[in-house]
Amino acid sequence: MAAEPPFVPPVGPVLTVLAADVRLPELILAGDIGADALRELEEVLGAPPLHTAAAWTVDMSQVTRIDLACAYALLRGATLRPEPADLTIRGPRRAVQRTLRHAGLDVVAVIEE
Repeated sequence: MAAEPPFVPPVGPVLTVLAADVRLPELILAGDIGADALRELEEVLGAPPLHTAAAWTVDMSQVTRIDLACAYALLRGATLRPEPADLTIRGPRRAVQRTLRHAGLDVVAVIEE
């Protein structure tokens, strides 16, 4: 049986929105989500389908680090909207979880390891 290849993070930040079901879109983040990704992240969070969805998911299983400003952007994306959204964050590493908690995301989102 072949060994699983080691995880190789992407070179730069990756932000992708999957919306096969517009009622439950998914934001996929990967790499180092630093200040250089903040503007793009805010634009994605403020536009359909994420801004208009009643529930959405963020896959952070491939995030190596997230800047506190980007974590706050996620918090604003979940709370500054016409109706509160159900937010689930999947797969963040321990260091990423710590940053999310510092921003207060654990109060408004379900964080799944």
